[in-house]
Order: sequence, then C-alpha cells, then structure tokens
Amino acid sequence: MYAIIQLRGEVNVRKDLRQTIKRLGLYRKNHLVLQLESPNIKRMLKKIESFITFGEIDEKTLTRLLEKRARLAGNKKVDLDFLKKNKIDSFTVLAKKVFEEKKVLKELGIKKVFRLNAPRKGFERGGIKKLFSTGGAAGYRSSDINALIQRMM
Repeated sequence: MYAIIQLRGEVNVRKDLRQTIKRLGLYRKNHLVLQLESPNIKRMLKKIESFITFGEIDEKTLTRLLEKRARLAGNKKVDLDFLKKNKIDSFTVLAKKVFEEKKVLKELGIKKVFRLNAPRKGFERGGIKKLFSTGGAAGYRSSDINALIQRMM
C-alpha cells in the first residue's frame, strides 16, 4: 500500500498534471492519501512525481496515523468509542483491515485524506523540487516514507 503526500501546490501547473493530482484525492500541500498498488496508480505517480512523494507505509506507522489524524465527516476525531460501535477492537485491528482492503475506511465513513503538518526539521537538504534519489524530497522513497510521516504527525 502506498502513502502519497503532496509536496507542492498546483498554481501554474499543467491541466493534465493538476487533474491527475485531483484523481488521487490530493487537494492541498502536506495532505496524505493511501492507495493500493496497481499499474494504473504507478503510472499516475510517475506522471506527477515532481509534486508528490510516495512509498510503502508499514503497519506501525499506519496505526499511529489512524490514531492521530483520522477524521470523520464534520472534522470529528476517530476514537475508540467509534471503533467499538463498528465492532473493531483497536486501531491496530483497523490498520490490519485497511492493509487487506482499502474500502474499510469508506465503509466506516473515515475521510480518505489525512491532513499533516509540515515535517519537523524540514524536508531533505535538496528541497522539494529535487527527487529523493538526488538528495531532494520529491518522488519515490520506498520505506523511508515512514520516517517522514512520523515527523509530519
């Protein structure tokens, strides 16, 4: 499962790139969405790679993300009482279910966008315009995305 974070805004961006960003469910900087791996998603990510960063999220980070940043309609926080009403024991169980299939969040009414802060101590030295492979922050970063998410929560 990919965690995708938007790094840059959409002002003065080509229309096709802007539409691709919207189709992924990203609307603002520092927002995160979860997507299952598929050939279509990979092509979309490759197309807008200079505006986002993405990688494989692990279960521990996903659990913490759901605890701290998951929201319901009306900006209500997801808490244990809500999970108990929906017959889910804890956030770890919810994270395991999300890993198995992404539709769990939609069925529970949890928003698919997680609003994060800018990362503590900033992005990598090269800035958000360079790719991660060349010392920047944009593009594919495999499991290093987990450290970035921890700094942004």
